[in-house]
Amino acid sequence: MQVTREQQIEEALNRMKALKMLDNPIKEFEEEQKINKSEHGGILYWLDDEENEIVKEFEKDNGCLVYHAILNYTDFGKIYSFLYVSKDDDEWKIDMENIKNGEVLSYVYNQTDPMCSEYGYIGIRPSFGGVMRTY
Repeated sequence: MQVTREQQIEEALNRMKALKMLDNPIKEFEEEQKINKSEHGGILYWLDDEENEIVKEFEKDNGCLVYHAILNYTDFGKIYSFLYVSKDDDEWKIDMENIKNGEVLSYVYNQTDPMCSEYGYIGIRPSFGGVMRTY
């Protein structure tokens, strides 16, 4: 079933709490839809203007809502793992179960080589108030 943006926001807030994120990024997302990113093992930063544009384009193309990003530097490029809420609430229950098990479906955007971007499950865990990608 298609859902409203407000329902997606509420689901995103629940996921952020399940990920044990600090209160500040949760409050910023709730009040301003400001998205934080985790870098260097979970340290929180705000997205810059360019990163916000990438997120907006992804959301527009897919009808989803990004609530957090994880930035990693790898041998194959600078990659962002976008944690998002889909527009289909039939997926939400399993998404939450996966989060509780340390795994999340994300869109992994390779900024160095966008053709290598893809959807996939990544391992995550709470760290320094943000989240850390484990695989």
